[in-house]
Amino acid sequence: MIALSLAEIAEVVGGQTHDIPDSSVRVTGPVVRDSREAGPGSLFVAFAGERVDGHDFAAQVVEAGAAAVLASRPVGVPAIVVADVQAALGALARHVVGRLGTTLVALTGSAGKTSTKDLIAQVLRRKAPTVFTPGSLNNEIGLPLTALTATEETKFLVLEMGARGIGHIRYLTGLTPPKVGLVLNVGSAHIGEFGGREQIAEAKGELVEALPPAEEGGAAILNADDPLVRAMASRTKAKVILFGESDEADVRAENVRLTDNGQPSFRLHTPSGASDVTMRLYGEHHVSNALAAAAVAHELGMSADEIATALSEAGSLSRWRMEVTERPDGVTVVNDAYNANPESMKAALRALAAMGKGRRTWAVLGKMAELGDEALAEHDAVGRLAVRLNVSKLVAVGGREAAWLQLGAYNEGSWGEESVHVSDAQAAVDLLRSELRPGDVVLVKASRSVGLESVAQALLETGAEGEVSAR
Repeated sequence: MIALSLAEIAEVVGGQTHDIPDSSVRVTGPVVRDSREAGPGSLFVAFAGERVDGHDFAAQVVEAGAAAVLASRPVGVPAIVVADVQAALGALARHVVGRLGTTLVALTGSAGKTSTKDLIAQVLRRKAPTVFTPGSLNNEIGLPLTALTATEETKFLVLEMGARGIGHIRYLTGLTPPKVGLVLNVGSAHIGEFGGREQIAEAKGELVEALPPAEEGGAAILNADDPLVRAMASRTKAKVILFGESDEADVRAENVRLTDNGQPSFRLHTPSGASDVTMRLYGEHHVSNALAAAAVAHELGMSADEIATALSEAGSLSRWRMEVTERPDGVTVVNDAYNANPESMKAALRALAAMGKGRRTWAVLGKMAELGDEALAEHDAVGRLAVRLNVSKLVAVGGREAAWLQLGAYNEGSWGEESVHVSDAQAAVDLLRSELRPGDVVLVKASRSVGLESVAQALLETGAEGEVSAR
């Protein structure tokens, strides 16, 4: 963060200083909400949660060197006390971003946000210093914390924005007003909370509504292949750039294919030229993500060759997202267990099928959360797709939703052995340990709440007779 005195921060957030002997002391370190991350010159934000109250760690963080605590009550050590800690954090982020003059890129979508954000960051940082959302910290707390890591040297600030209802993205864009806004897709993620895809589109489109007009440099990057996203062009005064495989897209892909390892390769076309891309990531769904990143980079002044080189060298920066590891015994484990929705689940299955040509493939899948009335049909469809893609065996893990996955596969199958339903992660591990053989490919995926990453981790520990090699 740019250095600010405690007096300046108190004024920005509308707070009162308590137990601060010298309000000219400056915050020169990071703004943190985890007491373990507090250090010299930092500002600790004390949130009162259901299980842990950050105020209880106030003395500890000051002892570690924190300049002060942003708190909702006096804590006996230097503190700036406010009525609403979350609102104060947002106000501080808005102030800092306004002073920096960085180009702020924001993105949203039902699927692929984090992977695309990582691609954008890896491309843009070849051009200039770039700060971006770590992992998927894309809410009203994670977003301002990320924005506050920017400094005077930061040229590009790339922020992922999530939403669980109408108005959420409008709130986030109020904290960190974007110049470039990217909408990836409108899918089924959180459809149970929103009530339908039209409502999801309404919420995601708040991003393009927040952009400045074209004459002030505003740019809306929209998916030409998604009708609900493409229709958002009417909701913005910004310049509209379309990406996708459509002939009408400004940034598009031609000659898309997958390598023998399941990595996408294509010819990238931009308004400034064309160049070939072969990605290190796995699955054809990353083509759309790459085109989105390319459209952002083109708008910010990078050439087709520069973009193609960066995309070809980019890797996965966030854990448990198509994380491919080959065990010493030849079994390949694909850990995509961070989260799941119908679109990402189907994309992962297609990637598994591409990676597993000539090999046995296993899909270890759990429930997709927050699908509301669509839950049964969507789980059934995923189970059926696994069989249609000739996945050797579907292992459905967990309760009712997993049973629907298995039933879909059973009804689609022809010999009854294409799928099995197990009660929990340990049962899945036990099954796989007894039946896996060298050369098999195992995909592990479910919503975050299921915790299926434990299956992937157990399989890697099982196969670690020597050193495990990540690809």
